[in-house]
Amino acid sequence: MTMGKNKDKNGKNTARKITKNDILNKLIRLFESRPKENFTYKKIFSSLELKTHPLKRICMEILEGMKEANVIQEPERNVYRLKFTGKEMTGTFVRKANGKNSFLPDDGGEAIFVAERNSMNAMNGDKVKIVCFAARKGRQPEGEVIEITEHANNTFVGTLEVNKNYAFLCTENKNLANDIFIPKENLKGGKNGDKAVVKITEWPQNTKNPVGKVIDILGKTGENNAEMHAILAEYGLPYEYPKQVEEAAEKIPDTMPQAEIDKRLDMRHVTTFTIDPKDAKDFDDALSIRKDGALWEVGVHIADVTYYVKEDDIIDKEARKRATSVYLVDRTIPMLPEKLCNKLCSLRQDEDKAAFSVIFKMTENGEVKDKQITHTVIRSDRRFVYDEVQEIIEKGEGEFCEEIAVLNKMAKALRAKRFKAGAINFDRYEVKFDIDEKGKPLRVYFKISKDANKLIEEFMLLANRTVAEYVGKVPKNKKAKVFPYRIHDLPDPGKLEDLSNFTARFGYKVRTTGTKADISKSINRLLDDVKGKKEENLIETVSIRAMQKAKYSTHNIGHYGLAFDYYTHFTSPIRRYPDMMVHRLLTKYMQGGRSVTESKYEELCRHCSDMEQTAANAERASVKYKQAEFMSQYIGKTFDGVISGVTEWGIYVELNENKCEGLVPIRELDDDFYELDEKNYRLIGKRKRKIYNLGDEMTVKVTDVNLEKRQIDFKPA
Repeated sequence: MTMGKNKDKNGKNTARKITKNDILNKLIRLFESRPKENFTYKKIFSSLELKTHPLKRICMEILEGMKEANVIQEPERNVYRLKFTGKEMTGTFVRKANGKNSFLPDDGGEAIFVAERNSMNAMNGDKVKIVCFAARKGRQPEGEVIEITEHANNTFVGTLEVNKNYAFLCTENKNLANDIFIPKENLKGGKNGDKAVVKITEWPQNTKNPVGKVIDILGKTGENNAEMHAILAEYGLPYEYPKQVEEAAEKIPDTMPQAEIDKRLDMRHVTTFTIDPKDAKDFDDALSIRKDGALWEVGVHIADVTYYVKEDDIIDKEARKRATSVYLVDRTIPMLPEKLCNKLCSLRQDEDKAAFSVIFKMTENGEVKDKQITHTVIRSDRRFVYDEVQEIIEKGEGEFCEEIAVLNKMAKALRAKRFKAGAINFDRYEVKFDIDEKGKPLRVYFKISKDANKLIEEFMLLANRTVAEYVGKVPKNKKAKVFPYRIHDLPDPGKLEDLSNFTARFGYKVRTTGTKADISKSINRLLDDVKGKKEENLIETVSIRAMQKAKYSTHNIGHYGLAFDYYTHFTSPIRRYPDMMVHRLLTKYMQGGRSVTESKYEELCRHCSDMEQTAANAERASVKYKQAEFMSQYIGKTFDGVISGVTEWGIYVELNENKCEGLVPIRELDDDFYELDEKNYRLIGKRKRKIYNLGDEMTVKVTDVNLEKRQIDFKPA
C-alpha cells in the first residue's frame, strides 16, 4: 500500500509503503491533539490524507479496535472522539524543555505524562487540574490540562536580545524551552546584552513563545553585581531590602531601658566572648565561663532578636517571608534589616546586649549537672575569630587561654559522647574564594573544621537540644505543647541497601537492619575505614546520598544524624526564622502560656524548610558561577581529578587542586557507546566494556567555560 503517486525518472514508485501501524499512530496523534472534537469518517480520511479504498478500510478496522480497547468512544453512529476516563485530578505540573511534561497528583499517585499540545502552556510548578485519557496498553498514563488553578512562578531571568521593534529574553532555564517575546513598549529601557527579570504576561494558545514584560534591569551580563542578583532572582529570592522595613528598624531605640535590664539576669560582669569567621558581622552567639566551686558555669548566650522584633510587625512579616539569610560567595542577603542584624542584635564587643541564654553547671568532662534557661543582659569582652582561638588551643597561650582550654576539653567530651550514642561523623570541607573588589575570584581554598569550630558547634548543639527537651520531654500521660523541631529521619531503606551492596564491592560492610545506633555506628565505622583511601571521596559521597534531608516540623521524630531524641534551632535567630519562632514560643511557655495552633506552625515549618533549600540552591549556584569564572583562565590546561558524578549525558569530574567541578560530555567519550548503570554509579562501554566509576581518578583538559550555564567543560586528557 503506497502513500501517493511519487515516481522516479524511470517510472518506478518511490513512495514508502504505509503500514497499519502508521495509520494507528496517526489516528492516536489526531485524537489526542483535538481531544474534545467529534470526528466523522470523512473528517478522519481527509485529516490523515487517506485517498485509496484499501487504506480507508484498514483505518475503519483500526477505529473499531481502538473503540474495543477503550481508547476512543462512539457517541453517535460512525462518529468518534477520544475517550476520557472522566477522572479529573489536581496536582502539580512539571515542565520539561524537551516537551516530556508530567503531572504529579496531589494524592501522591504515579506521574502522568502531559504532551505539550495538551499542556495549556502551564508553567513548571503550576497547580493544575487535568483529565485523564483512557489508558493504552503498554503506555504510561496520559492526561490533558483543563485548568491552571495557581501559577507557581511567572518571572524569569536571562539576557535581553533587542531588535528594532521587539526583544527576546534568552534564558538558560531548563523548564522553559523557548525564549520570551517582549514587545518594544515593555522593555523598561533594557538594552541588548542586559541581564533582566521578565514577567510572563500571557502565553497565547498555539504559539511557541510566551509574551512578557521587563520588571527589572539587573545590569550588563558578565558584571559581578548583575550576575549575583540574577542568581537571587532566578531562585525567587530578594536582592534588595524594602525601604519601609529598613525605616521601621531605624526607629527602634539604640539603648535598652533600665526597666528591661532589671527584668533580666545581669551577666555583664562574667567573662564572655564571641568566636566567628573573620568576615562575620552578625554575632548570633557568645559563650561565658566562670568557676563555680568544683564545677564550671558555662553560658550559651543568643541574641534576643524577638525583644526587638514583635510578632506580625512589618519587620517580622519580611523576616518570615525570607525565612533565612542567604550567603552567596561575595555577599550576605540578610533576613533582618542591617540595623538589627549587624548592630542592635549583634553581640558586639564592649556593648551591653539583650540575650536569651542557656546556662549550664558542668564538670570539666562535659557532664551537665544543672541548667537554666533565662533572658539576660550580657557584655562581650572579646571578639575572637576562629583562627585566633585555634592558635590559643594549639599553643596553650594567649587571651582567655585557661577558659578556652576548659571549653575545648568539655566540647571534646560532648562530641565523643555524641558519637558513642550514634551521631554520624561527616567531616566535609567548604569551598571558599578570595575575591577582589570587583568580585573576581583570585584564589580557591578550603575551609576545614578545626577544634575552634567544633568547640562552638558542640555548645550550640547542647543549647539547641536543651531547649527542645525543655518543651518536648513531658511525663508519659501529658501531651507536649506545639513546638518547631529540627528533625532528621533514618536513611531511606532502599538507599541504605544500595549503599551496602555498593560498598561490598570494595570489601566494606554496612548494616541495613538493627537499631538506629547499630546502623549509624556501622556507617561511622565505614567512614573511619575509608579515611585516606583512594575510594574515600566516593564512599563518603554515596553515604551522604543515602541520608534524608533534615527539616523543620512540629511532629518530633528526633534527629538521626546527631543521635538526639529532641532537637531544635535556637542559636541563630539573626539569620533563621525558625529560631525566632522558638524564642517566642519558649518565652510564652516559660510564662505558663497555652499551646499554639499546630497547623499554623506546621505550615510555617514547611515554608522555612522550603526556603532553606532554595537558599542552599542559590548559594551553590553562586559557587558554581565563581568556579566557572575562576577556571576561564585555564582553558587548554590539564588537571588531575576524581569522577564526582555519572549521568547519561556525561561524567562530572572534581579537580583535586581546587575542587572545581566540570562536565565531560558524553560526546567526548567517543571510543564506544556508553550506558549508565545507575545502581552502581558508573558508565559502561557497550563493546569494549570500559568502565567509568564514581570516585575513579581521571585527568582532564579544560575545553570551555560557559558563565551563563555556570558550566565548565572537560575532555579526557
